[in-house]
Formats: sequence, structure tokens, C-alpha cells
Amino acid sequence: MDIGRDVVRKDRRRQHQRHQHPHAETDVGTHDGCGCRYARRHDLCKRYVRARQRTIIRRCRDATDAAGVRCSRTRTTVAGCAVLLIRCGMAENEPRGIRRYSYPAGGWGALRATARTIREQMDAADAAATLLRTNKPDGFDCPGCAWPDSRHGSSFQFCENGAKAVTWEATKKRVPASFFAVHSVRSLLDWSDHALEDLGRLTEPMAYNAGSDCYEAIGWDEAFSRIGELLRGFAPDTVEFYTSGRTSNEAAFLYQIFAREYGTNNFPDCSNMCHEATSVGLPKSIGIGKGTVSLEDFDHCELIIAMGHNPGTNHPRMMGTLHEVARRGAPIIVINPLRELALERFADPQDPLEMATLGATDIASMYLQPKVGGDAAALQGIMKALIELDDDAGPQAGVLDHAFIVAHTNGFDALAADLRAKRWIDIETASGLEQARLRDVARAYASSNATIVTYGMGLTQHSTGTHNVQEVANLLLLRGNFGKPGAGIAPLRGHSNVQGDRTVGITEKPSAEMLARIEQRFGFVPPSAHGHDAVAAMKAIVDGRSKALVCMGGNLAVALPDPEACLPAMRRLELAVHVATKLNRTHLLVGRHAFLLPCLGRTELDEQARGPQAVTVEDSMSMVHASRGRLPPASALLKSEPAIVAGIASATLPGSKVAWNELVADYDRIRDAIEAVIPGFDDYNARIREPGGFRLPLPPTQRVWKTPSGRAEFLVFDGLVEDAAAGDPVVLTLTTVRSHDQYNTTIYGYDDRYRGVFGRRDVVFMNEHDLASRGIAHGDAIVVETAFGGAGERILRDVIAVAYPIARGSVATYYPEGNCLVPLDHIDRASGTPSYKSVPVRIRRDSNG
Repeated sequence: MDIGRDVVRKDRRRQHQRHQHPHAETDVGTHDGCGCRYARRHDLCKRYVRARQRTIIRRCRDATDAAGVRCSRTRTTVAGCAVLLIRCGMAENEPRGIRRYSYPAGGWGALRATARTIREQMDAADAAATLLRTNKPDGFDCPGCAWPDSRHGSSFQFCENGAKAVTWEATKKRVPASFFAVHSVRSLLDWSDHALEDLGRLTEPMAYNAGSDCYEAIGWDEAFSRIGELLRGFAPDTVEFYTSGRTSNEAAFLYQIFAREYGTNNFPDCSNMCHEATSVGLPKSIGIGKGTVSLEDFDHCELIIAMGHNPGTNHPRMMGTLHEVARRGAPIIVINPLRELALERFADPQDPLEMATLGATDIASMYLQPKVGGDAAALQGIMKALIELDDDAGPQAGVLDHAFIVAHTNGFDALAADLRAKRWIDIETASGLEQARLRDVARAYASSNATIVTYGMGLTQHSTGTHNVQEVANLLLLRGNFGKPGAGIAPLRGHSNVQGDRTVGITEKPSAEMLARIEQRFGFVPPSAHGHDAVAAMKAIVDGRSKALVCMGGNLAVALPDPEACLPAMRRLELAVHVATKLNRTHLLVGRHAFLLPCLGRTELDEQARGPQAVTVEDSMSMVHASRGRLPPASALLKSEPAIVAGIASATLPGSKVAWNELVADYDRIRDAIEAVIPGFDDYNARIREPGGFRLPLPPTQRVWKTPSGRAEFLVFDGLVEDAAAGDPVVLTLTTVRSHDQYNTTIYGYDDRYRGVFGRRDVVFMNEHDLASRGIAHGDAIVVETAFGGAGERILRDVIAVAYPIARGSVATYYPEGNCLVPLDHIDRASGTPSYKSVPVRIRRDSNG
């Protein structure tokens, strides 16, 4: 099947040509031999740019300004002129802070950004020693992303954004009680999210005083006593227990034991807002809600299909792996609505040759840009093309793995019939991709004996996110890409322990087996009724059914959609308790009683009665390993997360059957309890003392399927469209994205350099044709309004339009600023995941801009 590899090679050459000549696909001509030193970088040649500008102005004789965007001709001509101007970057005045980033991702730019971050947050000597311990067997786990630790022994195991996460936590900046004495909560609400967190580390427990509208210092014992007394006054199911992904296995396990002994299964969790579709969808397909690949599989794969993610920003350590794969010649097919620089060209800061020569490596061998919400149709198009190849070549050709399908799966005939019945014209319309391009992907896939599909929230944060994930599983099952080296499914989790929290029991839908083991180990009967996920919890708060909220980290009110509903509701709570390292906006949404309980960070020494302690985390590939902080705590008054949970639990449940203090004195005891309750943690304490830790069981890697049928299931997607499309042709589909200076709701700074944005976040990325057809110029102030078709449409103002290579009909803006456009009930019904990445909108120029 060499045809697939030939397609990939040709596409890689097209990608390379685009890097050589930014205008290669336009009709504005080629570099006209001006003899300058920019022979292969025409965008840098001012002589060339001026010549092209004169040419374009001549083509629009009726232009009323030098840019040629106001034209008295037909709408088509206006669009043509505007497209040429936008594509060539020839507007007379670029918007403030918008300029092309002319370097590859990573490289010296990443090192400069890392150095700047260190300079702003830490002493250089402390930072160097701390960063060198990041993601090392005897060090601490990065509080950033969940990408696994490399098995290679490089001198440093952190990336630019990992350095930001570490230094942001280990900062020398402090927020003492005296700060709150002169800053009221009302005044702090006017601060930006970046400014609030940039204040530094919280240093002592605080309680809100409604009379002064200020947080005031309080002793730990008094804080625990008051919280316990208040919690005893609520019906258990009126209290929400939120967990962020930074929480360790030990803290999360104690937290769920406390809440269940208290009497509720209300466990809103950060995973509800990102990969819950994976946790719900994959068990029905392959019997487990996790990825099946290991880091070693990337050494053996023959093809990677990367869908709906931007690893250069959200999982930067993954770029080192993709770099290795690309360098050894394995094709990487990217399917993503936005062009992302890191997926095109990347310079590995750990590659001496690339750094010395200012070189870089092409990552994507083929780059497809479906419209936002077009992934399901694209996947079905690839599978349809694969079925047609198999029909033409016959079962013996090996296009499909018929032996695997017969031995291990159910539902193939129904899936194949559904795909054969779908029309290519409908697939092209729904995906925004040409049939030929999807057939190219199918041929490349058919040529690979070991394929990994990686995906991110670009697939999960849709109203059909659960089905989207199952479509990925369908694609892999067609060629038996489970249970063999170099193959499998790889959901890219966010926070460093978001997967681990769920593994050790943070779930609103506990299994009967887990509840029985809790009862056997601890001697109390936990509740069995299902509780609230994140959206259900906020709805209960909005409706007044839930009265109290306890948060293990996070910035829940900002992370969730619909701030107009969520933020005022938070201020109506009777009680809010926040375990945190730094101040954020959710902490300022105070109700009747509010407490800030400062905890140790991942980088800090955790000293308990039995000596220094280690915690454990689980990465996105199910590896569990220890994390040991070494830095002195930011304040002598900080407590660890397990100690805070134990303190609240002891004060709330005076007759508790759990020996809270004994468990916290030695975390080995907590791990013994986890081993007794959670399958897969056999010899837990012994195995985490081994370098690199251990891997939890993943039955699909052995071709064992923990589904009701005992087989993997092909599941048919009903239709093609992920999100209900509006009938109005002027409606666009908006997705939210993260900037490069951001991690989840934490805003480290205001640059998004890979996308050419510096010092601002008030932007909406738009396709040049969509700009032109609406009479909007690059840099214009615009208004974004939702188009759900009912009353109460939501509006985003004070933003500008930025021309960007995004699929036509699609637009993007930053999260969480764009959350104001997402209704609280705009979710995937199967998983409860908010549909942050598919919002119908209309965009117009702001007449007041």
C-alpha cells in the first residue's frame, strides 16, 4: 500500500513550500527577483511587500483608501481585494500587539520565555535547582500537563510552560494577611485574573468578614471548627465537593472518603469540563475510559493522526515526542481547524544541532483543517473511504483487519452499512474537507501497520463529544490498532493528576463494587445515589438547591460557562471553602461565610509526624509515580492537602470511623487504604518507590474488553453533524482556545506568540474570507452574538477581529473570556461536558469601535 506513503510525502512537500513562500497558494505572484537576502522569506522583504501593495491597489481602481478595502464595486470584488490584502499582511496599520511570529515553535523563543518567567517569579539559583528536579524520579511532578515522563535521561525534563507552572507556584511573591486588610473583596473584583494570581502565594488561613468586606487571618483550629460546625448544619446533598486536577491521589482519596462518610456523592470535578466524554464514551467501545498507549508506543508507531489539540501550548513536552517521530520519518497527519505553528515546525530546545543552526523539523506531513464541529464527519469520511478501499481490493488485501474484527468486535456490519449509505457531498459539507483529502488520509492509514490517534478537547467539548470519541475508537478498531506495539488511542489529559483523581474515586457515579470496598475498609455505609457533576452542581447552586461548596483547588466559577448565571449564584452560597495556593476570582465570590485555606505546592517539602512525605500522581498514560517536593514552604503556616482534608473531616464528623490523623501522619497508610479500595494498586507503596513508578492495568492492551459483551464495540454515529447547525448562512461556529501564556484558567501573561498576539487577549481569530464577506477588516472592533435561535442571546464585546488561518466558517476566541457565549446547559448530554468548542455566532463590526 505504498500509495498512502506517497500521498503523505507529497503533502509534506506542500507544507515545506508554504514555509518557504507564505504566498505560494495566492495569486499575487512570486518573489520578483529583487536580489535581496530574503530569497526564501518574502514576508520579510520590504521591497517585495511594497511592490505587491502597488499591484493590489492597481487591481482595485475604485479604492477610496490606500488599503483598498472600501470599494464601490460588487461584493465579490470587495471580498477579493480584502482577501488579497489580508493574506499578504499589507494593511497600513497593524493592530496593536498583532504581528507575525517568524520563528518555529520551541527553539530559542521558548528558552527566552523560560528565562523571562524565571526572572519575574524566582531567584535564578533557586529556579535552576528546582527546575532540574522537575519530573525526575527523586523530584516532583510538574504541576502542569499530564504528559508522561520521558524514559530517556536528559538533563532537564521540563518545557517552557512547565517552567511557567513551576515558577508560578514557587514564586518569591507573597500575599500576607496585611494585604487583605487594605484591599476589600469588592475592590479586588476589579483586578484582572492575571493580576490576582500574580500577587503570589497565600500564607495563612483566612476567613471572610462581611462587615469589613475583607478576608482576615484565622487560626487553623478555629477555621476547622467553624467549617465543621457549618457543614453539620446542611443536608449532605446540598453541599458540593469540587476537585481540581492538581490534587494528589492521596488527597483526592481522603477527600472522597470524607464526603461519602459525610453523606453525599456530589463530586463536581475539573474532568467534567474536559475529558469526561472520554471517561463515558470509551468504556462502551473498548471497556475502559482511558488511553491505551504508552510513551514507548510512539517509538514503534508508523503513523500518528493528531486531532483537535495544540500540543505546542497545552502539552509542550509532547512536542519532543512528535519531533522524534517526525525525524525518523513516520508521518503525522494533523486534523485541526486552526493552523498551529508547533504542529507545523518545531525546534527542540534539547537538540544541540537545531539550536546551533537555528534549524527546525517539519511536524505535520499532512494538515487538514475541518470546520469547527466537523471532526465527526471527517472521521466518517476516512472510514467510508477505508470501507470502499476494502470493498474494491477484497478482504485478502489487508485494508481492514478482518481477523481482528471477527475475533474481537461486535457491530461491524451495522457500521459498514451506515458508512456506505452516507453521501460524500454530505460528508464534505459537514466536515468542510474535500473528499480527495479524506481519501488521502484513508490511504495513509491503510498503509500503516501501527497507528496512534491522539486527540484533545477539540473533540470532547461538543454536544456529541462522547460519540466523537467513539468514532476515534471505531477508526482504530477497523485495522486492529489495539493490543500491539505502536498502536492505540491517546486522549491528551490536561492537569497533571486529573486522571488520577478519577481513578482513586472522585466520581459522582460510584460503582457498587467501590462502595462495598469502602464499607469493608472503613466501616461506614457510603451513599449510593448518584450525585452532581460540575454543570449539575452549578445548576443546583444557581437554583438555590445547593448551599455550600468546598473546593480542592481550581477556579470553578471562571472555568464553567455562563458567568452571568454562575458568578452571582456563587455569591448567594451560605458557605464556600477554598483550598488553594494563590488567590483567584472564585475566592472573591463570597457569600455568607467564606474561608481561604492555603496549602503546600507540589514543589514544597511536605513534613508530617512520621517525617517527609511523597504524594503520587497518574499521568495520561496510566503511569503512577511519586512526587517529592524539596523547597521550603512559602509560609510556616501552610498545611498539605491531605492534612487540610483530615482537619475539616475531623471537625465535621466527630464520630467518624476513619482515623484521619493516623492516615495523615504517614501517607503510606493512605496508600494502603487506596490499595484496599481501588483495583490495580497492588503493592502500591513498594512500586512507587521504584524509579518511574508503575502502570495501572489497561485490559485493551492485552485485547481484553471489559464491556458487557466481552468484545470491543463498533458504535454507529447517528448522522454527521456534531452540533445543531443554524439555518442562517451568515452564522459562524466559534471555538474557545488557550493562549500560549495560559494554563486552564491561569493566565501567566498576555502573549500568544505562536499565533502572533502580544500583550492582549481581546481578539477573535477569523478566516480571511469570512472577514471579507462581512466587510470587516483585520483589526476592526467587532461584536460577537450567539445564534441559538431563542431569547436571551449572549454577546461578547470589546474584541477585535484578527485574520488567521482557521477553517472557513469557523472563529476562535480565548477561554475563559469566551465563556460568556456558552449557556450552562449547552452540553454533551451523555457526559455533561460543556460545548465550549462549538457555539453558533453572528459577527458584525462594532459601530462604537
